[in-house]
Amino acid sequence: MAVLEVKDLCKTYVINKRQNNVLKNVNFTVEDGEMVAVMGPSGSGKSTLLYAVSGMDEATAGSVLFDGKDITKIKGKELAALRLDEMGFIFQQMYMMKNLTILDNIVLPAMESKKTKESKSEKIARGEELMRKLGIIEVADNDINEVSGGQLQRACICRSMINKPRVLFADEPTGALNRTSSNEVMEELVKLNEEGTTIMMVTHDAKVAAKCSRVLYIVDGNIKGEYVAPREGELQEKDRERRLNNWLMDLGW
Repeated sequence: MAVLEVKDLCKTYVINKRQNNVLKNVNFTVEDGEMVAVMGPSGSGKSTLLYAVSGMDEATAGSVLFDGKDITKIKGKELAALRLDEMGFIFQQMYMMKNLTILDNIVLPAMESKKTKESKSEKIARGEELMRKLGIIEVADNDINEVSGGQLQRACICRSMINKPRVLFADEPTGALNRTSSNEVMEELVKLNEEGTTIMMVTHDAKVAAKCSRVLYIVDGNIKGEYVAPREGELQEKDRERRLNNWLMDLGW
């Protein structure tokens, strides 16, 4: 079942009376439980695509069906509630409230949400459980400047999962991390995906993309190619990376 259906999606910016067509009639679907990477050269429209399909940016034309509902047709509080309750977000820059502890930052979206009738203590307990799962419970009471980059990004993953979203959107989630922290964060995202969370992420890192089930390659606002990865277990990790790299090179990566 498709959780995301994108049809003839266009995004145009007008700068100094000149039109800049960033996305041009983009079409694709994301099935429930998939982990899809979006790759392409700088300025190709990767992040714009992610923001348009998640309702963070308004599409110029086309439709985005999220769980059957066209989010291009809804606005204001209804869209904000949908994004809060049904979508999770992770960014390269790890935005968190400086005056709150790590745990308080994680549970903040749950406190804002009316999705469940859980008590405050139940929401806090769920936040603590997510932190245990991702191996960072020991920093629950720390300020955001008292943890490593890898710990902070794992905290951002916990926050993105607190409302049990249908889809997790990630924009360069490992871009600001060193290789060790990047590997740790990707391991957690792969685990979440294996447990059923649908993930769509933008990345420039083929090593990261090789862990995804599918890769969309975008150039100048158009999807130029689609790579379907071999099933888990069919190839060693290095072979998966090599095969993806060969495909990317054929597309001019």
